[in-house]
Amino acid sequence: MGVLSEDLRNRIRGLLPLYPRKQAVTLPALHLVHDELRTVSNEAIVEIAEILELHPSEVRDTMTFYAFFKTEGEKLGQTRLWVCRGLACMLRGAYELIDHCEAKLGVHCGQTTPDGRITLEFAECIGACDGAPACLKDDVHVMNVTPEKADELIGSLRR
Repeated sequence: MGVLSEDLRNRIRGLLPLYPRKQAVTLPALHLVHDELRTVSNEAIVEIAEILELHPSEVRDTMTFYAFFKTEGEKLGQTRLWVCRGLACMLRGAYELIDHCEAKLGVHCGQTTPDGRITLEFAECIGACDGAPACLKDDVHVMNVTPEKADELIGSLRR
């Protein structure tokens, strides 16, 4: 038995009719696996490749092109907290906000808190310039984030 559950395998197979070629399912399949397992292990890469009838190196090439995916040994926390450091956010205090979040969480960007709850990361742009500085809590924008608002957000994620 592999690392992918039968349900996850079926969800990947369910994507096949939506795309012109099996290879085009690589990225959505990686997202499904990453969202469920919080990492994409070498074994998962092999299993995705088998489903899509690709060589594992093709799946790995797609995965490593994007910095989004965590690999073996880099498992994400339950929540992914991104701090945008794009130009608008940078001009409105993103670097100070990143420093504040690192101190509050006791980790550096790219790391997960020891309890496994929060992975702190920075993003180059999350498309929320009108609410700079901004964060993403998983896929949800949090706008106009001050250190106080960050403390509230982090507190809610720890509960």
